Amino acid sequence: MANQGLIPVVVNGAAGKMGREVIKAVAEAPDMNLVGAIDTSPEHQNKDAGELAGLSEPLEVPITNQMEPMLAFAAQEREPGVVVDFTHPDSVYDNIRSAIAYGVRPVVGTTGLSPEQIQDLADFADKASTGCLIIPNFSIGMVLLQQAAIAASQYFDHVEIIELHHNQKADAPSGTAIKTAQMLGELGKTYNQAIVNETEKIPGARGSQADEGIRIHSIRLPGLIAHQEVIFGSPGEIYTLRHDTSDRTCYMPGVLLAIRKVLQLKSLVYGLEKII
Repeated sequence: MANQGLIPVVVNGAAGKMGREVIKAVAEAPDMNLVGAIDTSPEHQNKDAGELAGLSEPLEVPITNQMEPMLAFAAQEREPGVVVDFTHPDSVYDNIRSAIAYGVRPVVGTTGLSPEQIQDLADFADKASTGCLIIPNFSIGMVLLQQAAIAASQYFDHVEIIELHHNQKADAPSGTAIKTAQMLGELGKTYNQAIVNETEKIPGARGSQADEGIRIHSIRLPGLIAHQEVIFGSPGEIYTLRHDTSDRTCYMPGVLLAIRKVLQLKSLVYGLEKII
């Protein structure tokens, strides 16, 4: 079992780019102990999680594709366990439900959950009195961008969002862009009142329409990591807010904060801004 007093952490999606960064961050955190690493990739089975993540020393934590036994193991630790999930939209819902059922607190960076799925998970977490954090974006800079967008919305009635990601991202629009649109949509105003009857010569040319008339445009290209622009317009001026990610290490302070905070929760919380 893990050392007493340390937070036992399981990383799901351990062989992915974000999973490897989380393994390194957890291994270096003085109050955490990596107790499990899960990944479904056949080529990574039984490899040491630390070696795969690029650490100088092995962690003696083998990668496994057996999620249920790993959750059961984490549930037996002296301290409450946490599972960090960076997997795939197709599996994340079941992953979260399984973790909650075992009493292991999920910290979720995987996006693509529907509002209905999030509500169902919130109800399940409430019944289990188990903390759960779903964070579309772990970057502090993105939280600041969203707060700046809320401030700007008081003065602009027209806004569109462009999100740009690497071409291995499975879902579109990004969870961060959807969350940004939701935050602006909750302010009690409708944006982008049409002054002409628009015609899309190619369906989707104007992007997807989110809350309160806000358009979201998604770009997927190799060479990108994660980027977002919120563009406000009014007669005679454009106001652009942009956040760029150059390295996935920028997410790790938010991930570590979420691991510590989820232990204090008894329900599901959505968004990094709720715990800062």
